[in-house]
Amino acid sequence: MAENGDSKQSVWGTPFKRFATDAIHAGQEPEQWKSMMVVPPITPSTTYKQYSPGEHTGYEYSRSGNPSRVVLEQCVAALDGAKHALAFASGLAATLTLIHTLKSGDHVVSTDDVYGGTNRYFSKIASKFGLEFSFVDFTDMKNVKAALKPNTKMVWVETPSNPTMKVTDIQAVSDVIRQQGGIKLVVDNTFMSAYFQRPLLFGADVVLYSATKYMNGHSDVVMGLLSTNDEEMYKQLAFLQYATGPVPSPFDCYLVNRGLKTLAVRMEQHQKNAIAVAKFLESNPRVTKVKYPGSESHPHHHVIKKQATGCSGMIGFWMQGNLENCKNFFTHLKVFTLAESLGGYESLAEHPAIMTHASVPPDQREKLGISDTFVRLSVGLENVEDLIADLDQALTAALPKDSY
Repeated sequence: MAENGDSKQSVWGTPFKRFATDAIHAGQEPEQWKSMMVVPPITPSTTYKQYSPGEHTGYEYSRSGNPSRVVLEQCVAALDGAKHALAFASGLAATLTLIHTLKSGDHVVSTDDVYGGTNRYFSKIASKFGLEFSFVDFTDMKNVKAALKPNTKMVWVETPSNPTMKVTDIQAVSDVIRQQGGIKLVVDNTFMSAYFQRPLLFGADVVLYSATKYMNGHSDVVMGLLSTNDEEMYKQLAFLQYATGPVPSPFDCYLVNRGLKTLAVRMEQHQKNAIAVAKFLESNPRVTKVKYPGSESHPHHHVIKKQATGCSGMIGFWMQGNLENCKNFFTHLKVFTLAESLGGYESLAEHPAIMTHASVPPDQREKLGISDTFVRLSVGLENVEDLIADLDQALTAALPKDSY
């Protein structure tokens, strides 16, 4: 497992130096406030007094800049090893801002097993404005090469993917698209957080998060984040953030900034619990298959090991039986909560085919393996013995011995 230190080596990549220190201190310097407060304030003001027309402290109007948002963006940039970060009102707000950097006639190649909301936005909204989208399996670089066109301007990677935990070799994708040139590589890093994976190190131009998940970690904020080292891309995104207005509230920025302070310790515990849960599921006769990228049984475990320092709490598994058995499983859960979203301190279970990925056409779901008996778990921070016992009793109740 990844160690929360500066120099310890593990079976994974070397842990990022100063991560926990930066999470607590980057962008938080007390000297920036006259009061020298240690915790940055919530700044609700929408406007700021100017010394004379056009002469100000750097703040004019809260859509273009807010102290609570700035300290969060500075902290996120440090955690991602980026020069710049930008915060948005949701993950999808960050997504559509990225798409706004394109123009009619441009082509985007996306991971096929992508978050349902991303798929819906690409397929049913952005496509109406002259943009073209292709969804392919990124586990084989031949598919990526074949999907590229002269008008391809963006490649969208989600790794691990939502919900079936496909793992994409980020560096391999970067190497492929650089041969053509003029293509931006976006990596959705929501499932890993900046603690376990820094896509910018492997050729990504922009990193995206639904900060609603692990980055905040407390299931009480909806927010999106973007990080980049590309100066021109940053200027475009900052302009769009101001011009289109999808900014988060100061209070939400305060909450995510606070959540980042415990990101390192939270992710370590998510990982420890998920490893134990995955082992239990793999040994359970009522489970036909388990997909956890942190397990050696995952077909692309070797890929995630070379580009990450560990793995989060996201697990996918397929049950025996049918849809009714699966529904019964959910109704018998006591510690896991049946709910959408992920990455909070609490453990969640959901049925992607009916819930988060219902907007994906049935034929696509079938091809991706999002079947009636597929379950997605977000393993939280509870005592792992209680989590395993809960899954055991729910599976037993849903699938008595004579039913499978």
